[in-house]
Amino acid sequence: MGIPALVLIAIATLLACVLVGGGLYEKLVVDPAWPQRPGIIQARNGGISRRRFWVPAHSLFELVLIVAIVAAWGDAAVRTALLVALVSHAVTRIWSLLYFVPKAVAFEKADPVEVDESAALRWTRLSLLRLPLDLVTAGSLLTALAVA
Repeated sequence: MGIPALVLIAIATLLACVLVGGGLYEKLVVDPAWPQRPGIIQARNGGISRRRFWVPAHSLFELVLIVAIVAAWGDAAVRTALLVALVSHAVTRIWSLLYFVPKAVAFEKADPVEVDESAALRWTRLSLLRLPLDLVTAGSLLTALAVA
C-alpha cells in the first residue's frame, strides 16, 4: 500500500475521532441541559447550531472514508477494517436521518416553552446509543491504520 492510502486512512481515523469527540461533547455538555432549556439548541434564540458542526464533519469524513477505501482496496485486511467502519457509520447515519435529525429539527424549530421535556429526554437517552456505533467506526479505522 502506498503513502497516499496510508495518509487517507490516517485522516479518516482523525475525522472519526473528531466525530466521537463531538458526540461526547453533546452527551456530556449539551444533552444534560437542553431538555430543560430548549433555547440552548435553537440558534435563532441565541443557542448553538448543531448543523454547523455535524453537516461538514460528517460530509468530510464520509468523503475521505470512501476515497480511503478505494485507495486501500488492494489490501484485504485494511479493506475489511475500512468496510466495517463504513457499515457501522452507515447504520448510525441512516438511523440518525430517519429518527434523530427530524426530531432534532422539530425541537430546534419549536417554541421553547412548547417543547415536551419528556420527549426531549427520550431523544437524549436514545441518542446515547449512537455512541457505541461511533466507537466501532473509530476503532475499525484505528485497526485499519495499524494494519496498514
